[in-house]
Amino acid sequence: MSVSELDVITLGRSSIDIYGQQIGGPLEDMSTFTKAVGGCPANIAIGTSRLGLKSGIITRVGNENFGRFIREQLERESVATEGVITDPDRLTALAILGVRDSESFPLLFYRTDCADAALNEKDVDPEFIARAKAIVVTGTHFSRPHSAGAQRKAMKLIHEKGGKVVFDIDYRPNLWGLAGIGEGESRYVKSETVTSYLQKILPDCDLIVGTEEELHIAGGSENTLEAIKTIRELSKGTIVCKRGPMGCVVFEGDIPDSLEKGIKGDGFPIEVYNTLGAGDAFMSGFLRGWIAGESLESCCTYANACGAFAVSRLLCSPEIPTWEELQYFLKNGSPIKALRHDAELNHLHWVTTRREQFTPIMALACDHRLQLEDIAREVGASFERISDFKRLAVAAAERVAGGQPGFGVFMDGRYGQEALFQASHANLWIARPIEKTGSRPLDFECGGSLGVHLTEWPIEQTIKCLCFYHPDDPQELKERQERELFRAYDACRRTGREILIEIIAGKHGVLQSGTVAQVLERLYEVGIRPDWWKLEGQKNPQAWREIGRVIEERDPHCRGVLILGLDAPERELVEAFQAAVVTPWVKGFAIGRTIFSHAARQWLAEEITDEEAIADMAKRFQTFVEAWTNLSVRQVA
Repeated sequence: MSVSELDVITLGRSSIDIYGQQIGGPLEDMSTFTKAVGGCPANIAIGTSRLGLKSGIITRVGNENFGRFIREQLERESVATEGVITDPDRLTALAILGVRDSESFPLLFYRTDCADAALNEKDVDPEFIARAKAIVVTGTHFSRPHSAGAQRKAMKLIHEKGGKVVFDIDYRPNLWGLAGIGEGESRYVKSETVTSYLQKILPDCDLIVGTEEELHIAGGSENTLEAIKTIRELSKGTIVCKRGPMGCVVFEGDIPDSLEKGIKGDGFPIEVYNTLGAGDAFMSGFLRGWIAGESLESCCTYANACGAFAVSRLLCSPEIPTWEELQYFLKNGSPIKALRHDAELNHLHWVTTRREQFTPIMALACDHRLQLEDIAREVGASFERISDFKRLAVAAAERVAGGQPGFGVFMDGRYGQEALFQASHANLWIARPIEKTGSRPLDFECGGSLGVHLTEWPIEQTIKCLCFYHPDDPQELKERQERELFRAYDACRRTGREILIEIIAGKHGVLQSGTVAQVLERLYEVGIRPDWWKLEGQKNPQAWREIGRVIEERDPHCRGVLILGLDAPERELVEAFQAAVVTPWVKGFAIGRTIFSHAARQWLAEEITDEEAIADMAKRFQTFVEAWTNLSVRQVA
């Protein structure tokens, strides 16, 4: 077989999983939910991609918001989507799930005339199949004639090209019409009809994977060993028996007289939190080794470890580990059985799965509240006009950006809610503050529960938290500030938001070359690892070297540093840009009052028009953009 562009293509289900977030209660009482891409083939496509394989998928989604979400998320995960068909007449499938206890996971499928169930032979492009080394077909999509036809066509095509067929038995009795519509949790119902059908599939499969119950339905016996022997009579393929916490056992040739005599991969002792999606994570790990030609023992290790991650976390595809995360776990293990509480693994998972970000970031900061209130007060303007001015600031940033990536705004929700909408529509990068303006010790503007408050904020908004912190502050003050910063960091991680921490040290102490680096060192020490730092300009290049060293040692996955303005003159800020070239960790700037103060004072005093205010801010912003860009060009040259 010639070198293929794709390692694996999965076929079949893609849905929206709606997960209840109240763990331990009945689904009837759950009140808040989170969504994710679901469906066995979609999960495996994402999982294998995260583990370093080149994966694709053939499925159908609706021509609506959920369908677009699935497509966009697959693309973010580097899954080839040429085989994703947009169905103009059907909605995207839904699955609603909950966790009742460690053994009960209520599951409702909304699949009546849904998009992915309408998959048919015409959706299988021979050229797309020809690009893959293997395909994955699932038992669920053999339950309907047209989707079964699509899978059979793909199997024929891949074998003609010398590729492999992987069969995930994926038995869902209620999707075969053998259990009630509300019994999605049901995993096994004996059926000679289903067994007979699946046994016609087995001879064409090169890898067959299932739980003991799934092997029972495929083999036609509730004795696992007998079922496996029957499968062997029908297929020469490798058989993998998933055994939950006992790991798995694999059979390549003749079936021995005991399950224990197969090739075994031990399980990992972890807490079972949610078994939904564990099989898809397991398959992703197994395929990572199998397609790469690694030993079956290695395949089992990858598979069992990935399954352990899945059962210790809540969601399906979002919880599958990345290759870097998996390698760390296999090398270091975890000190706790509840992997979702392992800070190191959680950090690795976050930084290796978050959305890609274009750099540099060149931002116009207009999240100021007290400062604009002071200006309004000075010129006798109503505070209500501040909101309109913030929209002009966004218009200025949008004008300079000209549709290019890497431009952004810092904008608050108190006066800038409409400006935030405007910035989102303009595809500007957005950072939004949570701190109470001027607070020292740090306090939050929202009051109450910060985490609950953040659930109302769009996922695209980076959370910004400013803290006035100096290493020479009293110990009690530093401890309180650190506690509040950690609260902010933890709230962002738990709600899936990026966080930018802004540190201003120079207003409350001497700013020496090692001052800011010392602050960062301490915050890393207490477990705070933000996605971004925003730091005051350093005139001494050595200060930037020290900052870069700390980031490199403590969190090489950090997105970088933005230089803040502090109302400094243009010349001083450009000098700060120049001093920062000694470290690659400085990735842009966020400047506010130096850009907007002049226009704000005149516009609030009704001395200039909207257009004049926008033009003035755009001109000043453009000056910094050119200074940064020219500096970057010279540095590359």
